[in-house]
Amino acid sequence: MKISKVAPLIVAMGCSINMQAGDTSFASAFADSTLRVDFVFTGSCGSAAAPGISFTSLSKYKGWGGRKVNLDKPLREGAADVILTSMSGDTLYSNSFSTLFQEWLVSEDYSGPRAMEGTVLVPFPRDSVDITVNLRDNRRVCVANARLRVDPADILIADYTARKPMPHSYVYRGDYPDSAKITVAILAEGYTAAEMPKFNQRAREAVDAIFDHEPFASMSERFDFIAVESAGRESGVSIPAQGRWAETPFGSHFSTFYSDRYLTTSNVHDLYDAIISTPARHIIVLANTEEYGGGGIFNFYTLTAADNELFREVVVHEFGHSFAGLADEYYYENDIMEGTYPLDVEPWEPNITTRVDFGSKWQDLVDEGKATLIEGAGYRTKGVWRGSPDCRMRTNTAPHFCKVCQDAIREIILYYTEPI
Repeated sequence: MKISKVAPLIVAMGCSINMQAGDTSFASAFADSTLRVDFVFTGSCGSAAAPGISFTSLSKYKGWGGRKVNLDKPLREGAADVILTSMSGDTLYSNSFSTLFQEWLVSEDYSGPRAMEGTVLVPFPRDSVDITVNLRDNRRVCVANARLRVDPADILIADYTARKPMPHSYVYRGDYPDSAKITVAILAEGYTAAEMPKFNQRAREAVDAIFDHEPFASMSERFDFIAVESAGRESGVSIPAQGRWAETPFGSHFSTFYSDRYLTTSNVHDLYDAIISTPARHIIVLANTEEYGGGGIFNFYTLTAADNELFREVVVHEFGHSFAGLADEYYYENDIMEGTYPLDVEPWEPNITTRVDFGSKWQDLVDEGKATLIEGAGYRTKGVWRGSPDCRMRTNTAPHFCKVCQDAIREIILYYTEPI
C-alpha cells in the first residue's frame, strides 16, 4: 500500500500556509519539553458562515514523548493539522488529527452556533515559531485556520514542568529505545478511588486485546501503555437516553449527535490535564459502564465502555480510529450518514475509497491478489468501497484487521518510530 503524500495536499486544499520543507534535526530545533496549545473551534452547523479557530492558552510540560523522526512529514491527512514554522519559513514540525467539531459541522441534527475545545501537543521550540492550526471539511477543503507567533521565552507560557503527574503505572513497556517508543495513556472515567483495582484490570485487558491483533502483536516492542488513575467522585458515566448525568473527570456521555451508542467527551482540555508529566501522546479513556458504545477520533482519543461484554472488540476498533486513522467499514441500509463521505472526493482514510483516486489506496494489493474491492463502507451502501468481506473496522465478530488495515497500521507505527 502506498505511503500517503499529505504535505502537498495541505497546500492544494487552500490553507494559507507555507509548507517549505525543512531539514532540521529534533535536537537543533526543539528542547526536550512539550508545548501544549489550547484553542476552541467555533461555528454553526449547516451555516454558510465559515467556522473559526481561536487560541486560548499555552503551557509547557516536562519532556517530549512524541515522535522525533519525520518531523515535517504528516503521514495521514485527518480533518485538521498543526504546523510549526521557523521565522525563515521552514516547516519544523507538523501533525494531523481529527475532531468532534468537524463531525458536528456535517451533522443534520443541530443548528445554531457552538464552540468545542481542542488541544495539540508539539515539541517545545528553541526559537520563535509560528503555529498554524487548520481545519478541513468533509470535502478535504480548508475552511478555517489560525496562526499564532510563539516566543519560547514568553512569561505567559504556563510552566507545568514541576507538576506531579496523577498516580499511574506502566501496564506494558516495550523493549525499544524510550526516545522512539509510542506511549499511550489509558485514563479512568467514572471510577472512584475505591474502584482503581477494577480500572487497572480493565486497562490490562485493553492492552491484551490490542496486542491480540496484527500488526500490534508483532510490533509490540515499540509501545508503552500507562494506566492513569484519574479517579472521580461518582461511579459510572452519563447516559442521556436513560436520564442519567454523572459527575466524572472528563464529562463523557453517550448519545453524541443523538446516536445512543456514540460515547465521547467535549472536555478535551481535561483529558490533557490528566497526562501532564507523563510521556503519553495517545489517549484511551475507559468508561465505567456496561452500556454498549464508544468513539475514536484520529490523534485525539479513544473512549469506550469498559464493562460491556464486547469491550475487547470495541476498544480495538476505536483504537483503529484514533491511532491509525482508519474509517468505519460498515454501512447503514438507509444511508442516514451519507453526507459524511461525498462520492466525488477520495476519503483521506486509508481503508475506504470512492474510487476517485484508488491508485493512492490499495490498488497494489488488489493487483497482487491480497485484497479486493467490496461496495458498502463509510456508512454508505453504494459508492464507497472496502478491501475485504469483513474486518475489525466493520464488525465485532471479525477476528482481525483486514490486510488493507494491517498495512495502514504498520505504516503509521513505522512512521512514528523510524525515518522514512
